[in-house]
Amino acid sequence: MSQLDDQPDLALDVEAERLHRKQRLAAGLRVMGRLHLAEGVAGHVTVRDPEHLDHFWVNPFGHNFKYMSVSDLILVNHEGEVVEGDRPVNRAAFAIHSQLHAARPDILAAAHSHSMYGRAFSSLGRPVRMITQDATMFYEDVALCDVGSGAVVLDLEVGRQMAEALGSRKALIHQNHGLITCGASVDAAVWWFVALERCCQTQLLAEAAGDPIDIPGDLCQAGYDTQGSEASGWFQFQPWWDELTREEPEFLL
Repeated sequence: MSQLDDQPDLALDVEAERLHRKQRLAAGLRVMGRLHLAEGVAGHVTVRDPEHLDHFWVNPFGHNFKYMSVSDLILVNHEGEVVEGDRPVNRAAFAIHSQLHAARPDILAAAHSHSMYGRAFSSLGRPVRMITQDATMFYEDVALCDVGSGAVVLDLEVGRQMAEALGSRKALIHQNHGLITCGASVDAAVWWFVALERCCQTQLLAEAAGDPIDIPGDLCQAGYDTQGSEASGWFQFQPWWDELTREEPEFLL
């Protein structure tokens, strides 16, 4: 029996929060689909359930990001079992996200896909350079991990070490694989993913053209203070939310 069964008002609050998180998750997946950040069946975004804290909602394996709706999402526990929904979970999603959520109780959501520039950049084994104003939102906030690099992540131990490498940061570059971002909301986690993908693209272009100039550390810190917070990440997502609720409101159901 749920601890909420004898607390009807609290139960209603939990159901409202669950719906809210699922709606933001469906929106985040559609945004990534619209921006062509997902290819084939790879990629997953998760959000922690508000009642069962060791469960997360995630896109089902093989369902197109661009057409994701609330009713499509599945609930997965930390044993990898689908406890709500009738479609399978991506095994890599379980191996990575179960470990991230377990290691970081402060985060609600995490995002990953095999985006073009993120995976290209990950092959270099290098950090993101502070060469643009936008990059400073990630100043000293992106981890690198080479454990299990290049292999499909199906091993929980690899997922655990990825979570360990992430530490308290909001983003991870996994060697020969791609980007993973997290946040206290789906909104922030997805925004950080898109923004980091663009930073990777910018650095690849700039370094191909010449020798870009790095921003001084004090200005990087000022940039981070202005745009690197959880609130800033959440806020940057809101124009996408407005666009989707106007143009594709069916995702809310």
